[in-house]
Amino acid sequence: MLSSPSQLLLRNSDYLQGNVLLLNHENDLCAVELLTHCDAVTALALDYNHYLALQAGSLAGVVGHFGHQLPKPQQFDTVVIYYPKAKALMAYLLVLAAQYLGNGGQLLVIGENKGGIRSLEKQTTSWFAPAVKRDNARHCLLYSAERNSTVATVDLNQFTSRYTLSTTNGELTICNVAGVFSEKQLDQGTELLLQHLPALHGRVLDFGCGAGVIASVLLQLNPQLQLECVDINAMALLSCQQTLDANGFSGKVYPSDGLAQVSGEFDAIISNPPFHDGLNSTTDIATTFVADSFQHLQAGGLWQIVANRHLPYADTIAEYFGEVKVIAENNKYKVYRNRR
Repeated sequence: MLSSPSQLLLRNSDYLQGNVLLLNHENDLCAVELLTHCDAVTALALDYNHYLALQAGSLAGVVGHFGHQLPKPQQFDTVVIYYPKAKALMAYLLVLAAQYLGNGGQLLVIGENKGGIRSLEKQTTSWFAPAVKRDNARHCLLYSAERNSTVATVDLNQFTSRYTLSTTNGELTICNVAGVFSEKQLDQGTELLLQHLPALHGRVLDFGCGAGVIASVLLQLNPQLQLECVDINAMALLSCQQTLDANGFSGKVYPSDGLAQVSGEFDAIISNPPFHDGLNSTTDIATTFVADSFQHLQAGGLWQIVANRHLPYADTIAEYFGEVKVIAENNKYKVYRNRR
């Protein structure tokens, strides 16, 4: 089933020209549907599960990629941006689109009204003419803008913020690329988790690694950890790698849809797990994470997370671990710790 923005895009297929690039596309097969309206379609997913869904249902003529940019420079006649949940990410997507469009090329931007797409009208750039509203349907908007001749170069440093995290063992540099959770300071949930970290050894998984805050603190405490960091978001993975590099740490950073791409067992799993899928909050991520974590822990392995108090973790934790242990809490968060 196509998302509402994708349906709006197909309804306006006359605006599509030649070779088309979809940026930050959604979890559907719109790229396949577009083949009847253009010469070829390339899709760059920033969410790994969106990439996997397209790979599973793709046809010849559709090329899918996952990451913060395409693996090599290319030029397209039309670039379509799906307006991101994080508005800060839109500035990055605009310069990325400008880099991939030739002079006179067409930019299309689509998104849900509740996702903030109306603010596009205020986002002026030196690479595009002012955006023009083309359609309004299914609680979504479609804008278009023509590419001009101004040169566009993506400089990740312009989209990366950094802050210093002070710990009892020294200072750490945290790098956040545009659109990554808690980009200017440590969030309260992670702070509570870090205040109650146990001594760890062996193979450890940081699930939903984000900017690499938990990973960097773990490695600061024990540089010998065999640390693996997974996330579903390309910008988060980029941020995590930058954070590890900035502090001289090493770890394995890779994409995973939940724990589907994780192999083997761990001595510990530590996380401030996500509970949003796009614009929507969902409990499915929480319950699935608990079940999958249990299967990836060694006997006696430690599982510790921080979560919003309102999230329904307790029943699932009790089902798999046999009991629910809360080792710290405040008015917003709880820190759970169990062993297999």
